[in-house]
Amino acid sequence: MTWLIWRQHRTEVCVVGLLIGVFGVALLVLGAQAHDLFPGGPAACAGDAGLNETCAASFRRLDEEYGFVENLLAAFYLVPLVVGAFLGAPLLARELEDGTWQLAWTQAVPRMRWLAAKLAALGGVTVVLTGMFTAVLTWFRQPFDAWEGRFQYDAFDLEGLVPVAYALFAFGVGVAAGAILRRSLPAFGVAFGAFLAARMSVALLARPAYATPLTTVAPVPVDGSEDLMGRRTGVTDWVIERGYADATGRRLGSAEYFELEAAADRAGTNLNQFLHGRGVQQFGVYHPADRFWPFQLVETALFVGVAAVLIGVVVWRVRHRVI
Repeated sequence: MTWLIWRQHRTEVCVVGLLIGVFGVALLVLGAQAHDLFPGGPAACAGDAGLNETCAASFRRLDEEYGFVENLLAAFYLVPLVVGAFLGAPLLARELEDGTWQLAWTQAVPRMRWLAAKLAALGGVTVVLTGMFTAVLTWFRQPFDAWEGRFQYDAFDLEGLVPVAYALFAFGVGVAAGAILRRSLPAFGVAFGAFLAARMSVALLARPAYATPLTTVAPVPVDGSEDLMGRRTGVTDWVIERGYADATGRRLGSAEYFELEAAADRAGTNLNQFLHGRGVQQFGVYHPADRFWPFQLVETALFVGVAAVLIGVVVWRVRHRVI
């Protein structure tokens, strides 16, 4: 059974494995050079410790020499999709396209054992390849995370547990679409669309609501030398919203703020002093950096749960009807 699965899917496994290997080696080489910019290690410059001159110099060099690499990492958002859907879409669709299911399901191996073996083998490869690549990418991003935090979209979506959950979701969508559409390429297309729709919806709408965000409020500083969010939150926290509120706590719209700014100009007064004198406050809504792992667990459970439901639908379909 194992030999047959390998024969059927070795092309997909080898292609995906080769791509992961090439990108992984490139990240290891570049990451070693980026880490060398921090004599004490990136962790020593994390958060408020990054305010000392040595760390500031290291961060400047990191941005100048490797900032372009961080921008390119956005392309790796699709790695879980490529791994999961590329292995999941043909799992059933190829058998149905070629008609080999009629032979495979009438041999000594029962159809459910055949399905379980294929799901376990290819699902396991999906987890292993995605997990290995995520581990390398997480290590590579350590210097950037020390300054920016891990809640940025180019960090949260690429690190920790969620990439494996995304890959399993893409795998589940690919398998289910293949079982229904009976074609590998259309199944991959469905997985691609569903993946992007789910990821964007969760990141923009669901993720900020995993926990109640904290709010910090303080008067506008008279001298303008210290920003509220830099003073009341860490640099690695996830700031969702910031702005101004009047003395009663009512948040000001942009038009109201610009009116106050124009009034300060007409009065020839420093803007911060003008706002402070009228009781205007700064507010910030944020999630602290220590919520990274709880948020990772919530999102992982969400995508793995959906993947499990999709696989359950496929199992039911194979068990109760001829596809």
